[in-house]
Amino acid sequence: MLKRIAVKDLCLGMFVAELCDSWMEHPFSKTQFLLNDEKDRDSICASGIKEVWIDTAKGIDEVSPSTQTISDINQETENVLLRAANAQKATPPTIEAELKQATEICNRAKEAVKLMFTHARMGKAIEVTQVQVMVEEISDSVSRQPHAFISFARLKDNDEYTYMHSVAVCALMIVLARQLSLNDSMVREAGLAGLLHDLGKMGIANKILNKPGKLTDKEFNTIKAHPEIGANLLLGNTLVSALVLDVVLHHHEKMDGSGYPHGLNGDNISLFAKMGAVCDVYDAITSNRPYKKGWPPAESIRKMAEWSKGHFDEMVFQSFVKAVGIYPTGSLVRLESGRLGVVLEQNENSLLMPNVKVFYSAKLNTPIVQEIVNLSLMMGTDKIVGREMPEDWGFRNLDALWMEN
Repeated sequence: MLKRIAVKDLCLGMFVAELCDSWMEHPFSKTQFLLNDEKDRDSICASGIKEVWIDTAKGIDEVSPSTQTISDINQETENVLLRAANAQKATPPTIEAELKQATEICNRAKEAVKLMFTHARMGKAIEVTQVQVMVEEISDSVSRQPHAFISFARLKDNDEYTYMHSVAVCALMIVLARQLSLNDSMVREAGLAGLLHDLGKMGIANKILNKPGKLTDKEFNTIKAHPEIGANLLLGNTLVSALVLDVVLHHHEKMDGSGYPHGLNGDNISLFAKMGAVCDVYDAITSNRPYKKGWPPAESIRKMAEWSKGHFDEMVFQSFVKAVGIYPTGSLVRLESGRLGVVLEQNENSLLMPNVKVFYSAKLNTPIVQEIVNLSLMMGTDKIVGREMPEDWGFRNLDALWMEN
């Protein structure tokens, strides 16, 4: 008769029929044997294996509170499988539910990045461990509701752009890494790369970084030095991997070789650097800068699609669009019914049918009663027919609509 017992209940004279968790490494060349040596018992206990099956027909039997018969185990296993079969798919929290936490994490991350950049300006060592903690918090928020964090991080003032840009790119890198099905370790590396990618800008004078007008050729060449400055600041830091360092150095490379600092092209650019290029550009063009107002999210995606050939890796860009949406959260869209609305949440089954909060009639040119429309349930009676520019309609605070959802 087969019984499963705890390793602590093993006795000499028992016949071991199977070591549970058999995929783990263990010191035995076979998994069935008569236990007649105390050293073998100690080896099993030290291996990390918690339970074993014994065959009472081939060795001694000892009844203990932890003993389970094979019928007990079969029933227990069947119950686990039944629970899995009946489990409901976890529903992610709404943007409203996650927004408060995302805001708090975003603000803490901004302060951590600001401190890190200040240390870099002063020539002090970069405390990578502290920013790794922020990467974990950002990753947790993105896991719960990705669009809350990345949409909030897009909203930044001119004077905090450099810091919040790093926070936003961190979140976008995490979202993109998950879309690309990278493992958890690589997701964390991607997030850290995003947080550190612009560290070299601390070697650039603020009067150039924050210049409200067009940069001169000399000033632009100064800006273009920031990837190498950042890489040099991190070189030798044992907590910064080669993957992260590569993003810091090469997030401005382009597929056609026209990027900088090394003019890499195609397959000579790493996957992480290709990811960094897409995430960096998206946050940059959706953000208000000293010299330019940011484009709306949907318009930014359209612009990036225009530039994608020669600039971005096609597979990486397509994955990014799947992650943030063709009409990202915060986009102003026109429906076939003539209503205008702001995109709230994405539909994982179709990028063309997000949830939209309608609030204005383009036909009547007047506000209407606000309503949340799930386009996937409209059965073809309404759909998005185009993106709109908020300034064309005089909408000055569109973000308040999706944030108050």
